[in-house]
Amino acid sequence: MLEDSAVNLPHAAPRPAEGRLGILLPGLGAVATTFIAGVELARRGIGRPIGSVTQLGTIRLGKRSEGRTPRMSEFVSLSTLNDLVFGAWDPIPDDAYTSAVTAGVLNRHEHIEPIADFLRGIQPMPAAFDQRYVKKLHGTNVKPGTSKREWAEALREDIRRFKQKHDCDRLVMVWCGSTEVYIKASEVHQSLEAFEAGLDANDDAIAPSMLYAYAALTEGVPYANGAPNLSVDFPAMLELAARNEVPVAGKDFKTGQTLIKTVLAPGLKARMLGLDGWFSTNILGNRDGEVLDDPESFKTKEESKLSVLEHILQPDLYRSCTRTFITKSASTTTLRAATPRKGGTTSTSAAGWTIPCRSRWTFCAGTPSSPPPSYSTWRSSLTWRPVRECTGSRSGFRSTSRAPCTRRRCTRSTTSSSSR
Repeated sequence: MLEDSAVNLPHAAPRPAEGRLGILLPGLGAVATTFIAGVELARRGIGRPIGSVTQLGTIRLGKRSEGRTPRMSEFVSLSTLNDLVFGAWDPIPDDAYTSAVTAGVLNRHEHIEPIADFLRGIQPMPAAFDQRYVKKLHGTNVKPGTSKREWAEALREDIRRFKQKHDCDRLVMVWCGSTEVYIKASEVHQSLEAFEAGLDANDDAIAPSMLYAYAALTEGVPYANGAPNLSVDFPAMLELAARNEVPVAGKDFKTGQTLIKTVLAPGLKARMLGLDGWFSTNILGNRDGEVLDDPESFKTKEESKLSVLEHILQPDLYRSCTRTFITKSASTTTLRAATPRKGGTTSTSAAGWTIPCRSRWTFCAGTPSSPPPSYSTWRSSLTWRPVRECTGSRSGFRSTSRAPCTRRRCTRSTTSSSSR
């Protein structure tokens, strides 16, 4: 839809990063509090910004042999961590400290208590919240009324008030709220005129996340969507972004199961391996799991996940390599669990030169979708070998121990593997 109705956004030279940068977060749950705590711990020298491209990533200039690899933060004009100020909205009235403790992602004594004073100072503003779009949440810290136009104007006022109160030079908004019910783009999303008419008519196709995007772009604030629901990626919002020369980005943080797909799939495709099966298990905990227990919210997540493989593998172009995959399609099973942790496994079945191969990856993270810097723990393991070199169960995947395999030309030391 975006490719067919793309809007050419202006390419104005960015201003130098000066003054305070306000980070506005719709949603003050596990994702937002992990992000906020990670920044504050790094600022105080208690933690390191592991997972942050802007803080630890480098860029190569010239040939690798020249050794010119400055950090991105030194090469591009970026705000420092000390320049960041946080604000949030949430239908649940808990401050960032209480929310972080409730989420259970961070270690309370190591990550939360040392910055408890800072976290308690972040109180969520009343949210533009409608339970029809996130049916598993019940909130009391919400804006009055039901008028979407009035909610949008109230959010704009919140933005202006926050900027003035904290003396911010610039602002950005990142949606960290729960996944909303599945909404397919319709006529109200096709132009800014139609969208604003929909605001006045309280059109059901306009979800709360779209109100935040509209308010941000109208106020000249860049907007990034950290969830898979339709929020800013439709013609009306792109038209508004172009008119006000404001960048937009995002369609889910994709730091869990989808990240593994986007890492593995290009590698399999690059080697032209014949993929005939992709099977995933996604274990969701925390409020993320609770929200996605609703079929309508889960459909939003499901649509996002399943479209990734088709986009990367291009089955119509490489039909000989993905023939079986097309007929079987990808299979994703999602389990909701009462745990603060998120985990999952990805198993692939493929063939190279007619030799069947199978692999299994195990992923474990500390938060439903942690934007960097985070304290996520990664644990990935892969065993990939031809059938004739290693014996295993022909009926499916099996776990193995850490002991190395004694067969020739085969080493095995992973905690999770499979062979056939």
